[in-house]
Amino acid sequence: MYQPSRFWPLQSGFQPAFESALAAVAGAAEQGVAAAISPAAKRQKRTESIAAPVTGFSGPVKRKWPFCASQARTLSGNVPARTNLVLAMRVLIATVTAGGGHLAAAAALEEAWRSIAPQDVVERVDLVKFFSPLHRRIVSDGYVKLVEHAPELWGMMFKKTDNPKLARRLNRIKRLFPSHSRGRFARCVRQFKPDAVLCTHYLPLATLGHLKWTKGPKGARAAGGGRLGPLFLVVSVVTDFEAHALWMEPCVDLYCVAAEETKARLLARGAAAENVVATGIPISARFSSRPEARAVRQSLGLRDDQPVLLVLSGGFGMGPVAEILSELDKVPRSFQTLVVTGRNQDLRRELAAVDRKHPTHVLGYASNMNELMAVADLIISKPGGLTSSEALALGKPLFILNPIPGQEAANSDFLLERGAAAKANRLEDLPYRLEQLLGTRKLSDMARAARTLGRPSAARDICNEVARRAKCGHIAAQ
Repeated sequence: MYQPSRFWPLQSGFQPAFESALAAVAGAAEQGVAAAISPAAKRQKRTESIAAPVTGFSGPVKRKWPFCASQARTLSGNVPARTNLVLAMRVLIATVTAGGGHLAAAAALEEAWRSIAPQDVVERVDLVKFFSPLHRRIVSDGYVKLVEHAPELWGMMFKKTDNPKLARRLNRIKRLFPSHSRGRFARCVRQFKPDAVLCTHYLPLATLGHLKWTKGPKGARAAGGGRLGPLFLVVSVVTDFEAHALWMEPCVDLYCVAAEETKARLLARGAAAENVVATGIPISARFSSRPEARAVRQSLGLRDDQPVLLVLSGGFGMGPVAEILSELDKVPRSFQTLVVTGRNQDLRRELAAVDRKHPTHVLGYASNMNELMAVADLIISKPGGLTSSEALALGKPLFILNPIPGQEAANSDFLLERGAAAKANRLEDLPYRLEQLLGTRKLSDMARAARTLGRPSAARDICNEVARRAKCGHIAAQ
């Protein structure tokens, strides 16, 4: 201990006063140290460190608190001041091959994120690659076969499971049984060490919840009593205009939904208002600008004086496309038809071999869908979330044929209520409905309504919102 009597002469009245002052200083110092190491002071220090500007420094600075969770693993100690200006995030985009829309949404998010923040580490993973061959066929092929051959059964399953309490119960039961695919995906997440995980399918959410709340350090405890896992942001990117209950998981920090109506549905089911954002469904940046229609028509061999109908069968070549073309031959009005059969090469060859009344161009898988939609006056298609969003972004109306119960019926209702689509439940009604629609003001009004609903920048909006929340530490587990 510091002894002032060793260094100062014994003068009357001086030493007691000095020792009293020194004791007061020591007491104040001890209180300051105690306050500095308190949890509240630590949180305040973190906040100040995040908010404090780093410009004006030329030498090394001490990194107090990372903007992103992954930075705590990669940056520590003395780092150059300029490093703090641009910090790389680690972003994982998880999807499942169950219909082409989920894959297209994931690809759009990856494209947008790489465009906005090229310094970030972005990886897209399809959970199907972790499945066994049998599981893969059930999830990927099973969905396609079910909606094609037994749509009523799919609709019943969709409706029965669209209950938040039942969905949570099913997920809890599923966690009781070990799954090699879930384990492999969990290892993938732990090895990647993401700051944010964006899910364009609901299947990854249950695994992320289990990983986030039960696989953390033994000393860390979540508010609910479970061990607190890695602090990454979990984002549920809903790819239809209706959010099924399976999209809702306690681990989700942010819901990105198609429209305000979708947001209202989640709020009614208990989601916090600050955690739901109506961004639109993510689509490729190619649909944010309109190609020059005349040049595209010339490249496709289309005439300028006749309307163009675009018939889509989806990425898997589903639906009664041959029957639709047969009904189109019964329409008296002149028009041209573009048909996209996706990856179904047998269907493409079958349709191309038939002579039609109207000029018909049969295409297989099309990577220039934005150009095909841009030259179309009307799109005949199933009302999938991604296809509908792409058409709306370009201001193109849709004609919906017999939507399957479930998400297609919900998407159809959304578009019909807002005047951006027409619908026929029976194929034999198609010729009359088209004759009454083509070349009329009604079709122009539908196109105007579609432009109003379009959200071509949805993918960028989602990425910006996720990056903002991740960098601000807006994590539910915080």
